[in-house]
Amino acid sequence: MARYFDVHPDNPQPRLLQQIVALLRGDGLLAYPTDSCYALGCQLGSRPGLTRIREVRRLDDRHHFTLMCRDFAQLGQFVQIPNSVFRLVKAVTPGSYTFILPASPEVPRRLLHPKKRTVGVRIPQHTVTQALLAELGEPLVSSTLLLPGETEPMTQGWEIKEALDHQVDAVVDGECGTEPTTVVDLSEDEPQILRVGAGDPARFE
Repeated sequence: MARYFDVHPDNPQPRLLQQIVALLRGDGLLAYPTDSCYALGCQLGSRPGLTRIREVRRLDDRHHFTLMCRDFAQLGQFVQIPNSVFRLVKAVTPGSYTFILPASPEVPRRLLHPKKRTVGVRIPQHTVTQALLAELGEPLVSSTLLLPGETEPMTQGWEIKEALDHQVDAVVDGECGTEPTTVVDLSEDEPQILRVGAGDPARFE
């Protein structure tokens, strides 16, 4: 059964954050709220965690995973950002955007798109997620919590606990948005909007 963490939305309890991070470091799989909607997350180097995300969502090897980063400095360690792209991304972060960019050597190969060698990155604007990333000290490998056959992502902690009680190790209760991020591929010469979500796509059109 999954553990259920009731984390304060404005002042996340350090003790609970430490317990959540301990689960992640033990190859745990976490369902957690973000400024867009709930996500599944595991530690960067966790092969079992990544496999379990694929199983829950029934994803193929062409799915772009997202590195949920604490800040721009951390994001810059894991992707290659030309100056022109840097300004675009900087202008809308933190926020409800996911950017597809060429990965740096810091990213494990199993996270990369098999042909493009790209990965998704984003910086959330969510107090609990930010506190969790600060405690973890590295990005969370993440994927929107959208179950197979569903058109809307999950947004309620208790519903997730009921649905995925034996598939995840922990659920963090918390407020979140109701739309997934807007996904923009910036790996080519021209921006390509792959999904329209909570972030305004106009500046990338």
